[in-house]
Amino acid sequence: MSFGLSSEQKLLQDSVRKLHEKHAPRDYLRRLERENAYPYELYQAWVDAGLFGVAFPEQYGGSGGSVADLAIVVYEIAYNSIDFQMSFGGAVFCGLNILRKGTEEQKHYWLPKLINGERKLSISISEPEAGSDVGSLRSRAVRDGAQFVVNGQKVWNTGAGADDLTLSVYLKTDTSVHYRQGMSLFLIDNDAPGVKFNKLDMLGRRCTGTYEVFFTDVRVDENRIIGGENKGWDCLLSGLQVERIVSAAGNCGAAQACVDLASAYAKERKQFGRAIGSNQAIAHMLADMQTETAAAWALLWQAANTVASGQDAFKEITMAKLKAAENYVNVSRMGMQICGGMGYSKEFDMERHYRDASPSTVAAGTSQIQRNLIAGMMGHKVS
Repeated sequence: MSFGLSSEQKLLQDSVRKLHEKHAPRDYLRRLERENAYPYELYQAWVDAGLFGVAFPEQYGGSGGSVADLAIVVYEIAYNSIDFQMSFGGAVFCGLNILRKGTEEQKHYWLPKLINGERKLSISISEPEAGSDVGSLRSRAVRDGAQFVVNGQKVWNTGAGADDLTLSVYLKTDTSVHYRQGMSLFLIDNDAPGVKFNKLDMLGRRCTGTYEVFFTDVRVDENRIIGGENKGWDCLLSGLQVERIVSAAGNCGAAQACVDLASAYAKERKQFGRAIGSNQAIAHMLADMQTETAAAWALLWQAANTVASGQDAFKEITMAKLKAAENYVNVSRMGMQICGGMGYSKEFDMERHYRDASPSTVAAGTSQIQRNLIAGMMGHKVS
């Protein structure tokens, strides 16, 4: 999608697309997925191109771009692979939390390390008994002088096992008060003593990987709390808008890849002496896929630019996240139908999209939660 982009943003879009054509061709993507391997080489290419600095101020080593610029980068990465995009988007999202809520000392320490590739970042919220219900967190951090001792288990952590990675972990620090007043955000290295992780065998998105993480008497210095002790809820809320912009942009890019793949196949595949795309049934499916994908991008682009201008866009972002996630699932399913037996082949990328699309309606907030939020902002009390 290029409508609404400035000339500078079109150049950014083109540069990211060319970067992936060079560093992440189809054979590279398929090899990493077969091996369940993290895209370290591509990650370094993102670092070298300065992509991690797009949304950060120049004073911390960034290029001073906007959330809208970030959405363009995420879209193009996900067009190549939404699996790869999780490595990028998750790290930037965690970094933006530090930018918003960290002290100046923390910003100057952590943000340059993220931008220059020295440290990766990954979010760690969900637990076996706490998914959408964040208030049910059980993992705890107990103060011991100038340190905290962390015990508990996290699950569904994206990319938690990558080298040189620091987890952004939400933990209970005061069980005597409401969870919104007793939660803190900690930065914990994934190789710290007492941290163990296990990569889960998932249907899709196998390269960045999904992990369960165990904390056993992990000692963390108090200067690794972001936003202040018992202020984790504020950090969580402040990050929701950007997290869902990143999620929606990724789903838009991946969905457009599905549309382009299905359209190209429909032009090449011939049955009964003509291309299958000349059949109205197929052509209408393709038209619907493109229209819905463009609509999802339009919602996302409006929301991203609203945030970039300094305004609140929580309703618009929530609608964009809902639309983009469900559209990616739908176009991947329709793409499988158009591609027929070829769509199920590991030699064709549609089957990967079909698998990778499935978590979109769960990650970064389920579709059901998004609908509750939208209805609530319309004035309806949803229980």
